[in-house]
Amino acid sequence: MIRVAAVGDIHMGPESQGLLRPAFDTLPECADLLLLAGDLTRHGTPEEARVVAQEVRDLAVPVVAVLGNHDHHDEQPEKVAALLEDAGVRVLEGEGTVVECGDTRVGIAGTKGFGGGFVGRSAGEFGEPLMKEFVRYSRRCADGLRTALEELDRQDCAARVALTHFSPVADTLAGEPPEIYPFLGTYLLAEAIDTAGADLSVHGHAHAGTEHGMTAGGVRVRNVAQPVIRRAFNVYHLNTG
Repeated sequence: MIRVAAVGDIHMGPESQGLLRPAFDTLPECADLLLLAGDLTRHGTPEEARVVAQEVRDLAVPVVAVLGNHDHHDEQPEKVAALLEDAGVRVLEGEGTVVECGDTRVGIAGTKGFGGGFVGRSAGEFGEPLMKEFVRYSRRCADGLRTALEELDRQDCAARVALTHFSPVADTLAGEPPEIYPFLGTYLLAEAIDTAGADLSVHGHAHAGTEHGMTAGGVRVRNVAQPVIRRAFNVYHLNTG
């Protein structure tokens, strides 16, 4: 049994330094790894990223993250990722990593993802170049997630987790205004997860959404945005037996 701690949308700034560290220090007692599902900063500035880096530096469990839309706002996502990596966080975008939890290998595939909507009410790759690029970007993110999950399947992982910021399903958006669903996620991510296979899907972004959902293929989806779970992190169990 692998215990996966996860949280997203912590939106840290200079005045929140130290807010989550006491809870994170308890992780070895209840979890084998920590997943950060994006929107770790408020505006994506290096100053804010340094706060997050200090919050997770030298934790006693592995930390894996994806960035969110807020982490891109200052147009320095590479700098944000570098500061987190310097603190020991593995930041993913269209790639995977293997975490050793004792004798068990857990694969994490990650991408920020993007919007576009869900089956029957989704954007199409048609019309103006900007609209076509919108959908193509979503597809590239989903394709990167699928490829990463497939590669992890060849690396003797006992379990695989899909880590995104945007949602792969509409289930976990319940509570948000339906009008903004296309800006909260896309079915393309769920298609990627179901095609490649995963044991759990974790995302954030939907602050007014719902924690529990599922892909059409039966993969558990969990919205771990902090305003939804209302704690420093939630822990999910993966059966590896």
